[in-house]
Amino acid sequence: MSNPLTNPLSNDPSHGDHPLAQPIGFQAAMALTSQWLEEWEQDELSDEVLAERVGDLVASRDGARGFFVVAMAGEGPLMDRMPEALIQCLRLAGEGVVDLTAKNLAMGTAMAVHHERNQDGVSAQASQRVSERSRSLLRLLEPNLVKLRLESLLAGTRGEGQDVDFLERWGYDAQQRDQIAAAIEAVAEA
Repeated sequence: MSNPLTNPLSNDPSHGDHPLAQPIGFQAAMALTSQWLEEWEQDELSDEVLAERVGDLVASRDGARGFFVVAMAGEGPLMDRMPEALIQCLRLAGEGVVDLTAKNLAMGTAMAVHHERNQDGVSAQASQRVSERSRSLLRLLEPNLVKLRLESLLAGTRGEGQDVDFLERWGYDAQQRDQIAAAIEAVAEA
């Protein structure tokens, strides 16, 4: 079996079982994450091997985005019972993982409000799951990085700082921003 970090889109036999020389794309990262999580859930992949692979994947922005889309929004249990090896891997990944997790917290929270307004309970529950998983992960990541990132996002909910553009780009209204602020405050309450 070839190494899952080999580019799944490449037919070049010279790639063999060597890890990617370049960061993997978003779509490929989602596909690999789905495959790995299925293998992990079936005890075909150890916690340590999963963490090593995820560490390689989250080293690039698109790889991290692909991982988090699948892991945060999916039905699988990984983000609800993260192995210690994975927690350490995500902590070591640093600022990029903290940033994406903070944005997932904001987006999941805001979308839960949106879906509740539209009386779409299933989608609201899925968005709330992303928010809860993000909050849980933020509590496990490097505290100083999390504090700085969440302070910036909180300022954005008040119309201040660099995250105003992020919140405006997604069109979040006052109620959604208030809920994002409450979700940020909840990270520190544990």
